[in-house]
This record gives sequence, C-alpha cells and structure tokens, in this order.
Amino acid sequence: MASSSLAFPTLQPQFQSLKNKSTSKPSTRRLSFRTIRASVSEKPSVSAPGVTVSPPENTKLPIRKIPGDYGLPLVGPFKDRMDYFYNQGRDNFFKSKVLKYGSTVFRANMGPGPFIAPNPQVVVLLDGKSFPVLFDVTKVEKKDLFTGTYMPSTELTGGYRILSYLDPSEPMHAKLKKFMFYLLKSRRDHVIPEFKASYTELFTSLEKDLALKGKANFVAANDQAAFNFLARAWFGTEPAQTSLGLDGPGLVSKWVLFNLGPVLSLGLPKYLEDLTIHSFRLPPSMIKKNYQRLYDFFYASSSFLLDEAENLGISREEACHNLLFSTCFNSFGGMKILFPNMMKWLGRAGAKLHAQLAEEIRSVVQSDGGNVTMRGMEQMPLMKSAVYEALRIEPPVPLQYGKAKRDLIIESHDAAFEVKEGELLFGFQPFATKDPKIFTRAEEFVADRFIGEGEELLKHVLWSNGPETEKPTLGNKQCAGKDFVVLVARLLVVELFLRYDSFEIEVGKSSLGAAVTVTSLKRARF
Repeated sequence: MASSSLAFPTLQPQFQSLKNKSTSKPSTRRLSFRTIRASVSEKPSVSAPGVTVSPPENTKLPIRKIPGDYGLPLVGPFKDRMDYFYNQGRDNFFKSKVLKYGSTVFRANMGPGPFIAPNPQVVVLLDGKSFPVLFDVTKVEKKDLFTGTYMPSTELTGGYRILSYLDPSEPMHAKLKKFMFYLLKSRRDHVIPEFKASYTELFTSLEKDLALKGKANFVAANDQAAFNFLARAWFGTEPAQTSLGLDGPGLVSKWVLFNLGPVLSLGLPKYLEDLTIHSFRLPPSMIKKNYQRLYDFFYASSSFLLDEAENLGISREEACHNLLFSTCFNSFGGMKILFPNMMKWLGRAGAKLHAQLAEEIRSVVQSDGGNVTMRGMEQMPLMKSAVYEALRIEPPVPLQYGKAKRDLIIESHDAAFEVKEGELLFGFQPFATKDPKIFTRAEEFVADRFIGEGEELLKHVLWSNGPETEKPTLGNKQCAGKDFVVLVARLLVVELFLRYDSFEIEVGKSSLGAAVTVTSLKRARF
C-alpha cells in the first residue's frame, strides 16, 4: 500500500539515518533483537528522476493566513489528542475545525504528541485541491513520515529503516523499490490462480459457518485467506505446511499493534488508553519472538528473491525485512482493510447492482472460455468502476504526511496559503476524495461513477499516495503495489459474483475499516 499511515480495524482503532554497519544489521540471519501496472505487467522505469526545486508559485487566489493555532505546550497537543480519539472522534474533529475556521486548510496538533512525538504540529489539508501537494517530492520530503509525527523503533524491523520510511532522495529507496517491482513482476502469473484457490477456500468456509450458525465472520476468514494468498502467490509457499502454521495473521496483527499503537484506539477506557499506548511506546522486546517467527518464514520462503536482492546491492537481511514489511504491513494490511470495506459498500448497494455485476462478469468470463484474465477484467466497466468507487469513498490509507522542502504557496478551492520550509503537512484523504466541489453526491457510493466520461475523475482517486491516473516509479512515493491492489480488489468482486447472485451483510462498529458479518449468500443460478 501507499507510503502513509495505515491502521488495522480489527485491532480496534486506523528517523534517524541508517545506523552504521556495525550496529544497523543483524550479525546473523536470526535477529538480535511496504498496483501496479509496472509490477504486474510492465517493466518499470529504472531511472530515478533528480529532485529539482521549483521557483515560488504564483497564485491568482487571495493569500490568507493559515487559521488555527497549536495552543500552549503540552496542553494544546493533549486537548487535540483527546478530541481526535475520544471527545469528538476522527471525522468530527476535522469537521468541527473546518466550521470553526471557515477553511479546509488550518493548523492543528496530530497525535500521538507527548511523550512519543516531540513535535505534533501540522498544517492540515482537507480538500481535493490542496491534498495532492503531498505527492510532489520536489516540494515535500517523505523521510520517516510513513506513520506521521512519530516513527516506530527500528527494532521492530530488524534494525533497518524500511522502504516505506525512505525519501526518494535516499540511495536505498530506488534499490528497494526496484526490488519490489521485481517481486511483483516475477510472480505475476501466479496471482490469478492463487487468488481463486485461496478465496474459494474463504467462500467455502463462509458457507459452512452460515449453515451452522446462520452468519459468518468475513473479517476473520479474509485474514487467513489474504495471508495464504500472498504467501502462495509471491513465494510459492503454503503457510500451513511450515512451522508458522495458521498463526501468520495473528502474529502480524500483534506486530502491527506495536508499530501503530500510538495512533490506534483499542476501545479501552480513554484515560487508561491515553496514558499507555498514546503516551509511551510499547517495548519492542515484547514482540521479538513473534517477529522472529515471521522473519524465519519469509527468509526460508524467499531464497530466489534474496538472490536478486544481492544482485541489486541489497543485503539478504535487509531484503528479507523489507519483504516481510511489504507483505504483512502493506499488502496484507491493505487487503485486511479494503476487502471488508468492499463487502460493506457492495452489500449495502443491494440486489439490483449485484445482478448487474453478475451479468457483466459472467458474460465476459464465458466469452473467455470460462477463464478469469486481466484482459477480460478490462472489459468489465461496471466492475472496475465499483472498485475505484470503494477506493474513493473509503481509502484504506487515510493519512498522508510530507515536510515542506522550501517555502510554498498551497491552494485550496477558495484561498492560497503560505507554508514555511520545514513545516509538516498533513492530509486526511477521506475528506479530499469526498470533496463536493469535485464529486457530485460525494458522500454516496455510486458504483458507475467512473464509467465513460466519469473516467476523467480518476485523477482525483488518491488512495495510492498518488493519482490513480499515474504510476509508481523509482523516483516517487506512489505505492509500488498500486496496480496489484486494484487487481486483487477486482478479483474479489469477480470471484464473488461468479459464485453468488447476491449476498447480505451486517456491519458492526469499528474505528477504521468495517466489521462485516455475512448473513446470506445466494448461489449463482445462471
């Protein structure tokens, strides 16, 4: 997934330079102690464009002082943190400030703040016009900003700063991103068959639970299916036949908690939670053995990839930690959030849309001799649009950060604002991609929004740390797996409606993502 903050719904919510050689790398394989058009079907550009500094921008809009303030030291950050997590909640926190300041650009504090993040002060960007500055690496730096105003300990990633935390200006960024392109390109032929196998197992499990209990937990079944699929498709490994067994999803969830705890809400009493995970880091030593099991699994499963990493000038250890992070945090994490959200929005859309999708998908697959192909899916405009709409209305990566490289002028729809070099910019993507000045019926799930002339709006679909109309390169921070994520989301919809005419769900409360329970699956009749 994209290089930005990511949170896991079932956990109940949403740097320094590399150490020197003697301290940054494990001495042995065991520890002491982030779709990809280019990656799926095309060879990516291998040259990282040089970063240039543009002259100061001109604007025809009135220049306005950025409204808002940060409050008194400690007091202001604490108040904003309590409002964000508890008193108002995330969306209302931003809505209330938009109303208070009459602006979609303002100053505020973002958690966790004291005592984890020394500087919580950000300039907030909440509209579709100002938000894209966060993608422009000639204007903003992305170093160590994947999780926002703080960075988790590198003890959680083997002593290495992972690709997601690197700025394109750093030499290892291009090497590691090229390595991820290699992974995706070299294993692209395995994606469709392994997805079908893994999600056939998921649907079979859901049907059994429905027969026995009258309902089925989609989230739990999806976790296991997603982990199995990624291990099979990318590494040719069956987790259940290794020492990892079926423990992968649980181990990943615990590890993610230690990475993202400061920006999650676990549903504990607010002052207890705030004084623990929002004020102090969980000790990495508590998760060391669990991470070691994951590391050993990936090291044993990826020798052919580690050989290529060495050819690219990356040590086997650093490559393995990046494979683990890309698979477990970025890809598994993305599927963990996106797939339940897809089920939620499609389920709420109702039987009429289900019938339209089933007819489109089945007619194309039948004309392809019963096979699901990437070429065939390109001939399913409603299905493609529905996937893009799910990514628009509830992007799986909601938070983006970037530090101004120089003095900037940032424009919203109504005004321009001066930002000083070194200021931290923060964008809350669900507001930008539901900007009513860009999208009609912006708060509604409109499945056919991106058909025909609607394709012009894809440049405003921003989930991948860049516009949907652009692609990842070695010189930008757009998600290396952009086209891969779109592909697997399409495969979920295709396999769902090849098997079922319609389905019904219940959606429970969750701070991020969706807690989806399937209550009905109507098998295909044509």
